[in-house]
Amino acid sequence: MIFNEKTVIITGGSEGVGAATARLFAEAGANLMLVARNKKNLEVIAGELRDKTKVEIFAMDVSDADACVDVFKKAKFEFGRVDILVNNAGYHARGMVEEVDAVELAKVVDVNLRAPIVLSRIALPYIRESGEGAIINVGSLAGRVIYPGAASYSATKAGLRSFTLALSEELRGTNVKIGLVSPGPISTAFIMEDMDKVSDITFSQPMSSAEEVAQTVLDLCGNNVREEAMPKKSGLLAAVIGLMPWLGRLLRPTLERKGQRIKKRLKAEARAAATGD
Repeated sequence: MIFNEKTVIITGGSEGVGAATARLFAEAGANLMLVARNKKNLEVIAGELRDKTKVEIFAMDVSDADACVDVFKKAKFEFGRVDILVNNAGYHARGMVEEVDAVELAKVVDVNLRAPIVLSRIALPYIRESGEGAIINVGSLAGRVIYPGAASYSATKAGLRSFTLALSEELRGTNVKIGLVSPGPISTAFIMEDMDKVSDITFSQPMSSAEEVAQTVLDLCGNNVREEAMPKKSGLLAAVIGLMPWLGRLLRPTLERKGQRIKKRLKAEARAAATGD
C-alpha cells in the first residue's frame, strides 16, 4: 500500500510502539492523527514529525466512547479522509486476580478490548468512503499463552485476536484489510520501566524492538497476512503451548529460571546506565 497522503489514526501514539509506528508512517508521507491520554507527550512526538508530514494530536482516553467518535470527526475535518486505524493503546494491571483492584481489571478490558472494537466500528464507514484502507490491531502472544499474574491481560488479548480474525472474515472480499501483530515482550517502558512487577517468564523470551513491531504494522497494511506473531520462534512456542497447556505447566519452572537470570542482568545494566558506570 502507498501511504503518501493517506490519513492514519494511531492510539497510544505518544511513545513506544505507537511513536515508532508514527515515525515510519511519517517517513512514508502519511498524515497522522496521534491519540493518547498525555497531551504533553503527544506534543513532543508531533513536534518531532511535523517537518516530515502533517500531524494532529487528540488527547483522550480510548475508553471514552464519545471521544472515540470525535477523533474520527477531527481527522476527517483536518485531512479530508481516514484510511488506516492502528489500535495500539494498551493497559496492564499486573498481579493475581484476587490481588488487583476491580476497577483496574475493568480498565484492562476497556482499553485493550472494548476500545479497539468500538474504534474499529467507527472507522469502517470512513475507510470505505476513502476507497481502501486497513485496521491493524496490536495484540500480544499473551493472548495465546496463559500464565499466572496476567489473567485479565491475556483474556483481553485473546479476545482482541478473536475479534480481529472474525472481523477479517466479515470483510473478506472488500478493500478493508484487517490485521493483527502479536508480539512477545517488547523493549519499551511498558515492560522495562518497572521490571520488578513484570513476571519472570516474560523475560525468558527474546524481546522485539518497538521499531520491529512498527514495521510489521506497516507491512500488514498491504500484505495478505492476517496475523504476524513475533519473534517467530516465540510465536511457535505460544501456539504449541496453547494447544497443550500441560506442556506450558511443565516448561514454566525452566522458563521462569531463565527469565530470572535475564531480568537480573537487565536490571544491573539499567542501574549501570543510570549511574554512568
